[in-house]
Amino acid sequence: MTPNVENALKAATDTKALLVGRGVLREAAPLFKEQFGDKRALIVADTTTFGIAGRDVAEFLRQGGVPQDEAFVFSEPEMHAEYRHVEALAERLRATDAIPVAVGSGTVNDLCKLAAHLVERPYMIVGTAASMDGYTSFGASITADGAKQTFNCPAPRAVLADLDIFARAPADMTAAGYADLFSKVTAGGDWLVADMLAVEPIIPRAWDIVQGGLADALGDPAGVRSGDAVALGKLVEGLMLAGFAMQYSRISRPASGAEHYISHLWDMEGHRYRGHGVSHGFQVAVGTVAILAFYEQLFKHDLAALDIERCCAAWPELAKVESDAMAEFGGTVFRDRVLSESRAKYINKEQLAAKLALVKQNWAALKPRLEKQLLPVAEAQRLLRLAGAPAEPEDVGASRAQLRRALTVAPMLRNRVTVLDLAHYTGLFDACIDGLFGKGGRWEI
Repeated sequence: MTPNVENALKAATDTKALLVGRGVLREAAPLFKEQFGDKRALIVADTTTFGIAGRDVAEFLRQGGVPQDEAFVFSEPEMHAEYRHVEALAERLRATDAIPVAVGSGTVNDLCKLAAHLVERPYMIVGTAASMDGYTSFGASITADGAKQTFNCPAPRAVLADLDIFARAPADMTAAGYADLFSKVTAGGDWLVADMLAVEPIIPRAWDIVQGGLADALGDPAGVRSGDAVALGKLVEGLMLAGFAMQYSRISRPASGAEHYISHLWDMEGHRYRGHGVSHGFQVAVGTVAILAFYEQLFKHDLAALDIERCCAAWPELAKVESDAMAEFGGTVFRDRVLSESRAKYINKEQLAAKLALVKQNWAALKPRLEKQLLPVAEAQRLLRLAGAPAEPEDVGASRAQLRRALTVAPMLRNRVTVLDLAHYTGLFDACIDGLFGKGGRWEI
């Protein structure tokens, strides 16, 4: 365990043990006993992950003297993190006092995390792929009432990540994990923006946990793609650190910005490519590239020279914001949620003037910090492609028009301020969009 991980584990509020390395699956029983004593275990997996590692975990637990209930295996062919699955697992857990041991990655972990919370029980996760940052994160991303939502629930008590198993995971899953970690570049930029606007101040320790080793974790995308043990180990560490940052802060802000809302929108709308859903990591990869490109457009304008009165005069009333939200989502099952988030985010003209004063006062100092935090679009695309991740909307079956719409409606999805909101505040949103999708733009339509 590296010093970065040791320090992050000390900051963690829920996770007490993390075991990462080659061949560590054999340590499942000692790890379980260390954290849960003589409790029974109940393995939770889907049909794929049970075959990959669940059966072996059960055997290692048996050999180590850990009593077990019969495994709970999700059998649906294409599993998604939907609330109905949480309810089914919670019902099973209520019938026993066993500790759930999730074996899988994003979907299985989130389902088990929330179900364990509903029955007020800790759990353990045995990872199977370096596909996302949620292993150690606080909260579970679950689709409920037609919309992807983050439910507050504790992170796992213990995490085991066997790099030999991770190395055998499908290449697309590892690439998705690289892309998910890469999104912390723009998430960090958006947090700097929110901090400047006095909306969500940066939490120094959480920032350091996720951003401190980010460049190193992302530094060998080709090695990650080839399954190099060192590169994969750094990626896994980076993903775990991102989760610890969320666990420490109890918010997803350290690891999530506007790029994630593009992915959430496509999830909500059931976006598919070649007959299958697109992974969170791959959608976020495209979102990250789009937000980097949006920042580049915004940087063309001098925000220190804003005409505050002009911006306030053009600022819409709440009724217009609600009307726009209804125009986009009025006929959908998540209409009420979008309206609620849009209303919560809305600021009046007096509040806008105060925020724009902060922009004028701080932009000269913030812009260099943002430029240091972010990457040029071309460089980001190069790194993502080396890892095997998408770098253009067409790579995930999304048209340029879909990407434009995603950037336009993303601010409606959550009461969280990002660079897209900053562009709205300053009256520059349309100019940035036209710069990307208008004549001569990167994604000219």
